Parts: sequence; C-alpha cells; structure tokens
Amino acid sequence: MQTLRDLEIFQLAADLGSLSSAARRLDMTPAAVSMAIKRLEAELGVAVFLRSTRSLRLTTEGRVYLDHCRQALQLLADGREAALTGVRALRGLLQLSLPSDLGRNVVLPWLDQFQGQHPELQLRLLVTDRLADIYRQPVDLALRYGTLPDSSLVALPVASDNRRVLCAAPTYIARHGQPATPAALAAHNCLTYQHGDVVYDRWRFFPQSREVSFQVTGNRSTDDGDAVRRWALDGQGIAYKSALDVAEDLLAGRLVALCPDWAGEPVPLNLLCAGRRQVSPLVQTLRQFLTERCADVLSRLSTAGLLPARRG
Repeated sequence: MQTLRDLEIFQLAADLGSLSSAARRLDMTPAAVSMAIKRLEAELGVAVFLRSTRSLRLTTEGRVYLDHCRQALQLLADGREAALTGVRALRGLLQLSLPSDLGRNVVLPWLDQFQGQHPELQLRLLVTDRLADIYRQPVDLALRYGTLPDSSLVALPVASDNRRVLCAAPTYIARHGQPATPAALAAHNCLTYQHGDVVYDRWRFFPQSREVSFQVTGNRSTDDGDAVRRWALDGQGIAYKSALDVAEDLLAGRLVALCPDWAGEPVPLNLLCAGRRQVSPLVQTLRQFLTERCADVLSRLSTAGLLPARRG
C-alpha cells in the first residue's frame, strides 16, 4: 500500500511538473523523490510519469490516478481537521447571510449564544431576503428557506420539517373573524411577500396528502419578510409565514394559528455553501447548533398544539 508521503510527493511533483522542484519544496533529495515515485509505480503496475532529462509529464494512467489521489488526500485532511475540532477552539471569521425576519428575530440571539461558546470566533452578517452570491460577495454561508436555487451549491439541512403557518393577530380576528378554511381567505386581507417582480399570492396547503392552492389578495405586499410579520402583529391582515419566524409570537398569543386542520406548505431551512470543501468543522458545528435550536422551537409549537395538522 502506498504511504501517505508517497502520495503527497506524487501530487506535488505533478503540480510542479518537476521532480527536482518537488524535492526542493519538500526539503528532500531528488533521489528520494524519484524513489518514492518508483515505489508508487511498482505498486500500481503502471508508469505515472513520462520522464526525460528536460521534462516530466503525466501518463494517461497518471492523470486518472492523480484525480483520485487529490480526493483521497483532501478526505484525509478533512478527517484530521474534524478530529481536532473537539480539542481546539473554533476561531476565525464566519461570514453569514441571513433572511430578514428569521435573522433579526430568531437567529441573532442564537448567534450570541454560539459566539459565547466560541469567543475566538468573529461574525460578519449580511441580513437580507435576497440570496447572497456566495461566489462573488464576502459570504461563506447563506441560511435560506426553500429548495436549492442553484445546483452548484451544497444544501446542509437545518430544519427539513419546517412548514408555513396561516396566522393573524387577535385584533384582526376580533374585527374580521377567522376563515374556517383557506378557501375563505378570498374574503380577507392577506399580507403577501414578493421576491423581485414575483408576488407570492397563491398560497398552497396539503390537506390529507393532496395539494390545493388558493389565490389571495390584500392591500399590502413587500419584499421584506420581517415587514409581513410586523403588519400581521399590528392587526393589518392574515400572514402565511414560516413556523420558525412566528413561533414565539404564536406561543405568546400575539398571533393565532388559523385553519389548524390544513397542513402548511413545506419550507425547509438549509445552510447553503459553495461546495463540500467549504463544510469545515466550524460549519458542521454551526449547523448542529442551529439544527438543535430549530428542533426545539418546532417541538414546543407541536406540544402546544399550535402547528397545523401535518398530513402531507
């Protein structure tokens, strides 16, 4: 079996295009580097380099093997990093994009706790409902609801079973009554959210394992999820919000869950990052931290009977 050192020598020599350059970089003799390559080729049974006095290039077999070698070395490096997580403090700069409502009213206090547990950690937050461009903006992670918008991004589940809740303030209900079913929303002022030019005014529900949707109308619409929640709290209309966004309002009675026999639309919460290599021990620890807190919130709502029945 190839030693780890031989694999590292092979990768570096391939990257530099020179055995002597690899030897200098590793503070080894050229003969020692050459011997490592020969051991590797002897075990593989194929040549990985074509050598001459002036050039060094990979064979076809060498190119194929190099790809696997890179993956193996990266996995080992990730494993070493993960193993050290429990014995050293998490440190460095974490740049995180958060949605407006969940970010301001729920996650910010959680991050206070997280940073308190890891005082060497620095936070830089971008609070907006627009999805940050992870490739261009100074953002490492984005916490977002819904399905993955870009197949090149990696989604790490945080609250897969989160759903929307139809809700309104007691003052609105006192003036206008409660809809018996979502079909009655046509007679109510519904507070809608918009993303860009798209207004989400068709609300989906999942009674008894089937999907139904209803067109809603209202006199207020915004691209800020926090504004929708504030309007609902002020008694301006009915909102269709993520359960995580309005959990504390429901538990405190500031908002009332409507149509409890109708399961709300799924809105899974994920941490998005550019690729698997970005899933560092810090990211894994943050994901676990957020997952535990989301699970606690949804459990409290369920225990209090404030979540719509889930039949979908």
